[in-house]
Amino acid sequence: MNQAFLHILIIIAIGYILKRINILKEKDGEAIARVIFNITLPSLIIVTFHSAKIEYSLIMLPAFVLMYGIISIFLGYFVFRKEERELKGTLMMLGPGYNVGLFAFPLVHAIWGSEGLTYFGMFDVGNAIIVFGIAYVIGSYYSKDGLTLKPMGILLKLSKSIPLMTYIIVSILNLSSIQLPADFIDVATTISKANIPLSLILLGIYLNFTFEKQYIKPVMKFLLFRYGFGLLFGIAFYFLMPVEPMFKYTVLIGLLLPVGLSGLPFAVEFKYDTLRLVGIISNVTIVVSMIILYLFAQFFI
Repeated sequence: MNQAFLHILIIIAIGYILKRINILKEKDGEAIARVIFNITLPSLIIVTFHSAKIEYSLIMLPAFVLMYGIISIFLGYFVFRKEERELKGTLMMLGPGYNVGLFAFPLVHAIWGSEGLTYFGMFDVGNAIIVFGIAYVIGSYYSKDGLTLKPMGILLKLSKSIPLMTYIIVSILNLSSIQLPADFIDVATTISKANIPLSLILLGIYLNFTFEKQYIKPVMKFLLFRYGFGLLFGIAFYFLMPVEPMFKYTVLIGLLLPVGLSGLPFAVEFKYDTLRLVGIISNVTIVVSMIILYLFAQFFI
């Protein structure tokens, strides 16, 4: 366990150091992210799900994530109700989404292998619907132009998520007992091996430890909200729900993951003045989640 965490930290540090010595720049992260989301992550999903046994508990995971996401949005509206409109929209937009593909998959693969990836993949299905559907609507609603998105627009946004579409298609093929060609799986397996190191290097590239004083209060308020409720729900679920251990681990860890990277492009699209704050929260939650998950791994896993 400690060795797995150490390897993860080393690769993240490599990405950060490469940025600091100007071998890589943050703008390079955009290209790496496109490779991950459109090529290596879908390949990993295909390899993981094409032969996985999808049980009833796995199908319940997306439903749980959707339910918790909706609850957290209502809680966020209450917690941030006194904030300025655009700031409230930013914090509520970031609240329910998680960085599963980049942050969780390397950690999960190191600890549980393919079984863990299957569970967290189903967690990410619900997460993708929350991020690209509900969170997107919230961001649009609190923007200067107000809500202009129609239901078909939301469906179009979801359909453009290659990882989400890959989850759905491969799951349907799996449930239908349709096997993909062996050569196709072999190629996908080779490509998927690049997902973990690229994801961790990307996290290192995006790490930034400096931010303006005016953002301290909203960042601290967001962290208390997100991790406070995440810990409360996650620990209660872990000890009270009569489900298999892997389901418990998925929920407990899933609710403590960093915010999704979608917040940055959403903030740009909606012309938010809080773009810098979104970047700070993304960075801070990566560090906080890494610390919390390391500590939890020592006691729960």
